[in-house]
Formats: sequence, structure tokens, C-alpha cells
Amino acid sequence: MSRTIRVDEEVFAAIQAEAVAFVDTPNSTLRRILGLDEGREPTASDDAPETTPTQTAPREQRLAPFLNDGRLEAGQRLVWHRRNLKQTHHATVLANGNLRLDDGREFGSPSGAASKIAGNPQNGLKCWATEGGKRLSEL
Repeated sequence: MSRTIRVDEEVFAAIQAEAVAFVDTPNSTLRRILGLDEGREPTASDDAPETTPTQTAPREQRLAPFLNDGRLEAGQRLVWHRRNLKQTHHATVLANGNLRLDDGREFGSPSGAASKIAGNPQNGLKCWATEGGKRLSEL
């Protein structure tokens, strides 16, 4: 079920500053800020009017907990095999918890990176895997 909330311009600007360009909706940005279930797939009722974020560099660092408890290491390579499209993508885990794709683009979350590659929303924890084949969602 979708609810409508009203926020003033200052609150909206703060939410907008946290958004990842061309990836986040206001709902996904708030879910990230509030630490809510990042793996939840959006539904049609989650759709919100598109906004233009004033900041394009991602600020979230969803892989930081994976680094902190040793599930991932800085410099570790991740892979995303898209079998149907016969494509393979690689990314490197950075010490700050971000991901850097081989083309140099940096993302604050595995979902942000996968969504940018795919051109539509993706659950990065299910897309990306270690080179040993273990998905992030399994770590």
C-alpha cells in the first residue's frame, strides 16, 4: 500500500541530495537512509514522481558492513554474469564500501551499479557474486 506524505522544501532537498541519479526514487532513498530492507523489490504502488537529484555522486555505502566483518575485502573483484544477454560485468570493492566498475564509474551500492548497467532497477545483492561464484546475498 502506498501512502502520500508532504515534506517542506528543505526536507525534500535533503532527500534529493542523498539520491543516486537515474537509480533512486524518493522511496528507495528513504528506505536506504532509514536502513530498511534493501532487497525489497519495488512494486507499482512505490512509483513516485521523478525528481532530478542535485548530487550525482552516490553517498551510500551498503558494502561497508561486508568489509567490516570480513565477508568482503577491499580490492576484491565481483562479477555479474548475465546469461540471457551473454554479458559479464566486473567490479572492484573499494575500501570505502563503494564499487568501481571496470570503466571507472563508482557506485555506493551493488544495486546502484547493477541498475545503471541494466538500465532498470536491479537487486545488486542477487546480481553480483564473488569470483568464486557466491552471491552477495549468500555472504
